[in-house]
Amino acid sequence: MRTSLVSVDVLAVRQRGGEVEFATYVRDAEPYAGRPALPGVLLLEGERLEAAGRRALATKTGLTTSTIGQLVVFDEPSRDPRGATLSAALWAVADDDSPTVEWRPLQEPGTLAFDHAQIVVFCQPLLAGLLWDDVPFTRALMGEQFTVGDAISATTVLTGEQPDRGNLNKKLAGVPHLRHAGFGPGRGRPSLWEWDDV
Repeated sequence: MRTSLVSVDVLAVRQRGGEVEFATYVRDAEPYAGRPALPGVLLLEGERLEAAGRRALATKTGLTTSTIGQLVVFDEPSRDPRGATLSAALWAVADDDSPTVEWRPLQEPGTLAFDHAQIVVFCQPLLAGLLWDDVPFTRALMGEQFTVGDAISATTVLTGEQPDRGNLNKKLAGVPHLRHAGFGPGRGRPSLWEWDDV
């Protein structure tokens, strides 16, 4: 009786210009040669998921990350035409950029190889659950300092709903190691938030 292989597929995200984007690369091998895909690799014997996720980012996209974590396992037996393969989906926040990466809006994954579009759609609310509750994810995504407008944009993209500004400010005030840092320049003097040095 054949056993399933285990792959690790990484949903690597970043925030740019009010959008939350995710990284894809173009596959150069069958199946789905020439199609965009999430960076992924087969898990090696004795390899931890996090190590495989970092390897997938490095070898498929050239991206690095200081923050990575597990989201969910996809176990549809026919998800890979080469044979039964489980997929451990991980999140990461990219620390850099790469010319081999195509960044796509999280809300519009488009047509991707394998079941990767479904992975993106399924994992979006899981990322929404991490925002403001998981400090490493939130800090990596939002940066060391951000405006309440940035917070509204990220929350809207991930949850699909625009939050109330007052309620969001209360939520931000309760995030560990995050503090109000005054007001920024420009129209409306937006509230600034920044992380403690921890």
